[in-house]
Amino acid sequence: MWVCDVYSQSTTASLADLALPVGKGRGRVARDAALIVGFALFIALFARFSLHLPFTPVPVTGQTFAVLLTGASVGSWRGAGATGLYLLAGMFLPFYAGSADSYLWDARMGEYVFGFTSGSSGFFWAMASGGYIIGFIAAAYVVGFLCERGFGSSVWLLPVLLLGNILVYVPGLIQLSLFAPAGKTLVWGLYPFIAGDLLKLVVAALLVPAAWGIANRWPGGDRQSSGDSHRERRL
Repeated sequence: MWVCDVYSQSTTASLADLALPVGKGRGRVARDAALIVGFALFIALFARFSLHLPFTPVPVTGQTFAVLLTGASVGSWRGAGATGLYLLAGMFLPFYAGSADSYLWDARMGEYVFGFTSGSSGFFWAMASGGYIIGFIAAAYVVGFLCERGFGSSVWLLPVLLLGNILVYVPGLIQLSLFAPAGKTLVWGLYPFIAGDLLKLVVAALLVPAAWGIANRWPGGDRQSSGDSHRERRL
């Protein structure tokens, strides 16, 4: 009963609300639970695509891209829920990016290895890259919060995604500094990732507004335009 009361309160809409409209009550609870679980698995899948660099223990993966898309697609609290579930599940299941010797298939150029790994698990506080996983939660929440309020289908989406990316880096670099030698934190955890992250941001900034356009053309999609959908409404 308490859950149904929460779902009867006014809220703002995300892309998922427009694409998958449901009534209030148990149907909405089931949909949102499925979205949280589904997007946690989505992040875990993209974590498996990994590029290992010889000079840093932090791999280049698709996780950040998946996290930003998660927040932009399902909104603030469901985005935080999906990334939080990903963090917890990865402590016991191989949801995190795999190590350099865990590739199921790979392409190698010297010491640079790209491919699809079998994943890994572990306590995030004991991992050099564990702070980035903590940052996923903040990034998904903030990106989702802003997209719920009209930024998901506007020219402001790219700065919003950039903000989300920064929120990943802050705790990531702080925790990495506990493992890296003096003066190596940025070399290990920031500089090698800038170009790839900018590319991911641009791709995500193209995909999300396109998805809004498609969702608005679905039967019933014109009930909420991409602008109107961000106003508070009774559900």
